[in-house]
Amino acid sequence: MMRLPNHPSVAIVGATGAVGREMLAILESRAFPLRSLRLFASPRSAGSTIRFRGDAVACEVLSDRAVEQVDLVLFSAGKETSKEWAPRFRDAGAIVIDNSSAFRADPACPLVVPEVNPHALDAVDQPTIIANPNCSTIIALVAVTPLHRAIGVERMIAATYQAASGAGASAMAELESQARSWTRDEPLDTRIFGRQYLFNVFSHNSAIGADGYNEEERKLLTETRRMWESNSVRVSATCVRVPTLRAHAEALHLEFARATSEHEIRAFLATAPGVRVVDDRASNKFPEPLDAAGQDDVLVGRIRMDPSVPDQRGAALFVCGDQIRKGAALNAVQLAEWFLPQPRTRTTTKSSEHQLTQ
Repeated sequence: MMRLPNHPSVAIVGATGAVGREMLAILESRAFPLRSLRLFASPRSAGSTIRFRGDAVACEVLSDRAVEQVDLVLFSAGKETSKEWAPRFRDAGAIVIDNSSAFRADPACPLVVPEVNPHALDAVDQPTIIANPNCSTIIALVAVTPLHRAIGVERMIAATYQAASGAGASAMAELESQARSWTRDEPLDTRIFGRQYLFNVFSHNSAIGADGYNEEERKLLTETRRMWESNSVRVSATCVRVPTLRAHAEALHLEFARATSEHEIRAFLATAPGVRVVDDRASNKFPEPLDAAGQDDVLVGRIRMDPSVPDQRGAALFVCGDQIRKGAALNAVQLAEWFLPQPRTRTTTKSSEHQLTQ
């Protein structure tokens, strides 16, 4: 497996966006060892500075010289930018971790979540583009993969409740703007979504195919199959936008290969990396986006058997995860850490809140 230098030269492409800024914060909080840091952004941000470890780092514009002498590049600048520039950084000798959808279906580019399929990185022996999966897929699979390994998931039905953060900082700003305008009885700014977002729920704003599924829904199927290395698992999703700022929620209904029990499911989730069980029935306390925001772990609750599946082979969960962190920036940094000379084992808080009531 390829390794980075002890203190690699690191670059972030899309540094001024919500995910790019989160990447910077995570690199700093996790004390990622680096020799130098370069930040790239759009021409309108050129020359602006961002604080990192006490220093002001200037933002640059991508150019032919940008790809020189960089060991690791984290991309969060959109599909077209990734398609143009990620291969150029790779060809110049860098490991590239891309947060867009540009390379997720490319068999030459590993699609990886460390808690799900870290073995996919073992074959990386040269500069490569590694794809970050879609945020909804990451959040779902961090919770479900431990159950898949132990019991075998044959079918997953997902309903997602996706925050404005999934559409970027401008979408978050639009939702906040609509809230202010609403209180003042002023017209609402609808430039991002073309509709009122405040107090509304609508189908995810990705392209809809001839089969009626949008791209977000399709990703849950294709990316799950790829990371689980199974073309037989059945996945169907309905993805919607909800007027929350940050952290996605998902209702997941699972059909297993064998009979199981609520007790067994809880036991697997209680020890799963990247998962925190929040399931207090007596207090009606379960995962909520406000609690997941800013957290590394995926919160899992509403754990119950599904009586619509025969033979004790069905269960239902409700999960919440921070789309900007685990759904994007944190996962990218975790992938980068795998290539350090002394790979890090991700630490996770295993405290859980759960109380069963009969």
